[in-house]
Amino acid sequence: MHAFVAVILICLNSVAAEACDENTAADVLSTGVESELSCVMGWQDVVARSALASDIGRTAYVKTLCRRAPAEPANPR
Repeated sequence: MHAFVAVILICLNSVAAEACDENTAADVLSTGVESELSCVMGWQDVVARSALASDIGRTAYVKTLCRRAPAEPANPR
């Protein structure tokens, strides 16, 4: 179980960084990570799978958000 979820937003350069969110992003990806620090690193392989990967740095940029992963319900016995 991952403690956090890294939400990876790929936004077009025409979208201001402060306006880049899940609604304005051209692509939204996510991956489970173990710590808040891991939210901002180690996700390059996830981004590489995006159809927009080749546009990053040219016409698009990456922004990451970090959220606590939802707690798993307890198993009733």
